[in-house]
Amino acid sequence: MLSRLRTLFDTFTLLLMAVVAVATLLPAQGAWEVFFVWLTRLAIALLFFMHGAKLSRQAIIAGATHWRLHLLVFACTFMMFPLIGWALKPLLLPLLGLPLYIGMLYLCALPGTVQSAIAFTSIARGNVSAAVCSASASSLIGIGLTPLLLTLLLDAEGVGETAVSLDAVGRICLQLLLPFVLGHLSRPWTGDWIARNRGWLVSVDQSSILLVVYTAFSASVVGGLWQTVAARELAALTLTCCALLALVLWLTAWLARRLGFSREDEITIVFCGSKKSMATGVPMAQLLFTGGAIGPALLPLMLFHQIQLLVCAVLAQRYAPREESAAQPATSGSISPR
Repeated sequence: MLSRLRTLFDTFTLLLMAVVAVATLLPAQGAWEVFFVWLTRLAIALLFFMHGAKLSRQAIIAGATHWRLHLLVFACTFMMFPLIGWALKPLLLPLLGLPLYIGMLYLCALPGTVQSAIAFTSIARGNVSAAVCSASASSLIGIGLTPLLLTLLLDAEGVGETAVSLDAVGRICLQLLLPFVLGHLSRPWTGDWIARNRGWLVSVDQSSILLVVYTAFSASVVGGLWQTVAARELAALTLTCCALLALVLWLTAWLARRLGFSREDEITIVFCGSKKSMATGVPMAQLLFTGGAIGPALLPLMLFHQIQLLVCAVLAQRYAPREESAAQPATSGSISPR
């Protein structure tokens, strides 16, 4: 049974499912809840410190000149996604209910991934240097832009008071952006050490996400998450995430071809413009949402994240078989999709 699951999901995905199950059966309560809340804050600070320390200025400079590509990825991530979520309200609100619809809006407002976007671009033999720059910039910009976008979307729907406040922007800057900046400034002392130990540091990175998921889902389970999200809504949410990803993958590829980008640039646009980051989204949800709202806000992201990994892995393999002369050289080193 376990071997069959591993053919469909990677180890991290299986661990994520296990953490949700543990939070459902044994949620953190009382003194344990306080302990996990503080432990989670430390884990989030460490996570973003490491992200900042990993970000290479050379990689930024190498890809920054390709402004048309970055502008399109930015538009897909922070304009096209939110507009789709907002436009589909007449369909999604009665189908999913208000809490999960807010979660879909939150998903649409998030920045793109970094590691998996670059990894899939490399596998598909796309423009890796541009992917490094575009994905890193999306992650950094999203720390400040995502809460503002979400507030605008919720205010437009008249539900802004149910989940998020502009005061959360200050908390995000303190808990996410400050460690990120400090980590990047520490690169002269920590950069080489992180590069040498990248293998096992991935486990630290993933452990932070698992801890945040456990703490967030514990709070939601105590608040009655599984009593408010029915099996029908969960099935509808899965189908919605599949349809959203299919639509965005098609739109990003169509726009790249329509605007005359090369095949390598198209690959970068597809993988950077269609993905949403759980590494940023889960810690940010901890700061933006309160109580029972956290679980429904995270469910769409968690489902979409797993679906995008499975689909993009297949898509990258379909892009890869091309004439050697048509592909740009890939950067050295490998990055595991996450």
